[in-house]
Amino acid sequence: MAPRLLACFGRRGGATASAPDEAEDQQQVAPGPVLVELFSSQGCAASPEADAVAARLAQDSGEGSVVVLGFHVDYWDYRGWKDPFASSAWTVRQKAYVEALSLDTLFTPQIVVQGRAHCVGTEQDALAQAVRDAPRYPAPAMKVTFQRPNPTTLQASFTGALRSRVEGAGGASVLVALYENGLVTDCGRGENKGKPLLNDHVVRRLEKVAAVREGASARKAVSGTVQFPLWDGFRATKCGLVLFVQNAALQVLGVQHFDLPDNV
Repeated sequence: MAPRLLACFGRRGGATASAPDEAEDQQQVAPGPVLVELFSSQGCAASPEADAVAARLAQDSGEGSVVVLGFHVDYWDYRGWKDPFASSAWTVRQKAYVEALSLDTLFTPQIVVQGRAHCVGTEQDALAQAVRDAPRYPAPAMKVTFQRPNPTTLQASFTGALRSRVEGAGGASVLVALYENGLVTDCGRGENKGKPLLNDHVVRRLEKVAAVREGASARKAVSGTVQFPLWDGFRATKCGLVLFVQNAALQVLGVQHFDLPDNV
């Protein structure tokens, strides 16, 4: 049987047209979303509150204003409860932010805004201020098509324009996260023992779409294909994709959100 081919177009600040006209000026394009990354763990007593804070921010910020991704780290797993969504790769990602932001140590819950500022995940006022202060860039103008080459793999192919100049030395990476909402876990041990834990925006996969050279124009067209291994119980209606451009200093230069087709 041939692979199924489906199409889905970006939203939340991401135009679905092809590359911008040559006369288009970057300052004339509406700013796209701010990326908020929450590093948390089901083994951390404060993380459920931070999850709720991030979920409210995503809900209350309005269409196209903020995109939230939740990265569950694994360094609390030894405390009696192994977070089912934790990954050592997300711990490595948080460590990279510790270095980039000149911090002293890892901690949860931590929120990183646009790769440039951070705060404790439960501090709503500090988070709101960080979002207001964050630089905002036009969302990439990418299109995506989906295929299922086999029942356990989702393939996504992207093409379009960056819409923001690549700032900073070392170029940038175009990354895409596959996240899942509405995850409920009955925590049986650890600091949250006995609590039903609700997690949204949980990053299940993170892949690199393309590399972009330093100084690349806002009109730079990029393309790439990634494959996401799927998990038991995958449901497209609970998931979405977030594509973002991140330079070598881990600063985010543009964010675009995609829904998944219901029948993917």
